[in-house]
Amino acid sequence: MKIKPIIEIKDLTKNFNNHMVLRAIDLKVYEGQIIGYIGPNGAGKSTTVKIMLGLIEDYFGEVKIFGESIKDNILYKKRIGYVPETAEIYDSLTACEYLSFIGELYGMEQDIAREKAEKLIAKFGLADVFHTRISSYSKGMRQKVLLISSLLHNPDLLFLDEPLSGLDANSVMIVKEILAQLAAQGKTIFYSSHIMDVVEKISNRIILLADGRIIADGSFDELKAKSTEGTLEAIFNQLTGFNEHKEIAEQFVSIVQEVK
Repeated sequence: MKIKPIIEIKDLTKNFNNHMVLRAIDLKVYEGQIIGYIGPNGAGKSTTVKIMLGLIEDYFGEVKIFGESIKDNILYKKRIGYVPETAEIYDSLTACEYLSFIGELYGMEQDIAREKAEKLIAKFGLADVFHTRISSYSKGMRQKVLLISSLLHNPDLLFLDEPLSGLDANSVMIVKEILAQLAAQGKTIFYSSHIMDVVEKISNRIILLADGRIIADGSFDELKAKSTEGTLEAIFNQLTGFNEHKEIAEQFVSIVQEVK
């Protein structure tokens, strides 16, 4: 029996103001995969994700999620979760109110959403501020609320953009384990980050985008076998042609130390 992809992208092309952001991207993602989607700033990572989320509609090519074109069907959105890199969160609401509201948007009963949110937030050590306004939360606390909001409705496909931003070391360990267990249960995770060591450790497949094209696709071991470098960061630099970091750092430090 042929396994059908959760995400199928064919010839995806996007132009912004006469600038080619995506150049004929072809990609298939399967159930249970944790995809590390990486690339330099401006490579087209966020554009790819926003197209899959239905936030950008003006593009060429075909995008299917759960076997159906996203242009023909918006019901797939009920089965996805999303943590954006920068999110507007309703500061005037309490975590209880915000998460109950998000749950209802996904079709959950209010009481069920509230009860589930309370249990989940307690696991992140925030039980005592569940009824406190989010405006008083630290960055890390807000990030935990966003993570819970993306998982509250038990999605089959999860899009994460820098999801560990602001989290303490213990919380990072918890989230990494949560993602591993979700993938083991068949959930598909599309993970975008600039933190290479995290991508290296949690992803079972890494896709490197540069100048709107996929220039590498495989497990870390597969990418390492094709490179002379040992870490994902070094492989990234080699494949994208960026090797001036030491020189730039030396110049930066010399300017800092200038005496007038």
